[in-house]
Amino acid sequence: MSFSSDVKKELSQLTDGGKHCKTAELAAVITLCQGVTVLVSDRLALRIHTENKYVALESERLLREVFAITAQTGIRLYAKSRVYCVAVTGHADTQQVLRACSLICDGPSGELIDVGEQLSLAENSILRRNCCRRAYLKGAFLAAGAISDPRRFYHFEIACPSMEKAQLLQDICAQFDLDARIIPRKSQYVLYLKEGTQIVDVLGVMGAVRSLMDLENIRILREISNDVNRRVNCETANIGRTVDAAMRQIQDIEYIRDKAGLSSLPEPLRQMAQIRLENMDLSLKDLGAMMDPPIGKSGVNHRLAKLSSIAQKLREKENEIVP
Repeated sequence: MSFSSDVKKELSQLTDGGKHCKTAELAAVITLCQGVTVLVSDRLALRIHTENKYVALESERLLREVFAITAQTGIRLYAKSRVYCVAVTGHADTQQVLRACSLICDGPSGELIDVGEQLSLAENSILRRNCCRRAYLKGAFLAAGAISDPRRFYHFEIACPSMEKAQLLQDICAQFDLDARIIPRKSQYVLYLKEGTQIVDVLGVMGAVRSLMDLENIRILREISNDVNRRVNCETANIGRTVDAAMRQIQDIEYIRDKAGLSSLPEPLRQMAQIRLENMDLSLKDLGAMMDPPIGKSGVNHRLAKLSSIAQKLREKENEIVP
């Protein structure tokens, strides 16, 4: 089972909350699953289609607990997937649900008016409470959301059929300090989060505490692993630079030895050259400790630089072209 399915399973098992919250959650599921159909003679029916069984189970539960409606559930098999259909076929029952979700209202002559969704956060009557906004976000994720495996990368998204709906979810996210972005993808508009800390926060907003803790543990392990890798890479690079510097120093000393002899050097430089030749793998600090008298790293570095300068002058002298 994927991490995304695990999150949806956990969310579907959260049964607390008042009727107003459950209504807000169901409204999100209905509108993002595009579940309202009009039958003959203007009779309404509600059909929620989903490939996720936990969304189907949650829809059944919400209809039963909020409206005392027993939905009909069926499964259709396609080439590589199965689609669950949660249906309310009774006209009166469908009206009850849609009125509660603020999707229809009665006109002045008693006719039904499709008011669509109130896509302004300030005007939407079912989103006036913070708890209902959390529930709506939960329903939206159940219906059309996905989250990547955090062991690979961080990505949370909800696919919406219109920019207005995506902006409504973006406004809800902003209420919880979540900086969600929107991008078009084919015929949809995708609300997404890509930072690990933001995805942790949105799981907390929706109430997926167990998944939140799993993600936090993965994030900690990834950060530790990345930190270890950075340290190893840094130390490897430092070792490489140290080895390269030591090889250059030895080459310079050997050149001086072969062309002029180490006895031509002043005593402090001769001693430094001899110690470096005999101890190719020692650090500057360790080389300084072997000097008589001992000297610090800066003193060792100065003397090695002086030896390099002498070797360079000998090379230039050898390369001079005599007329």
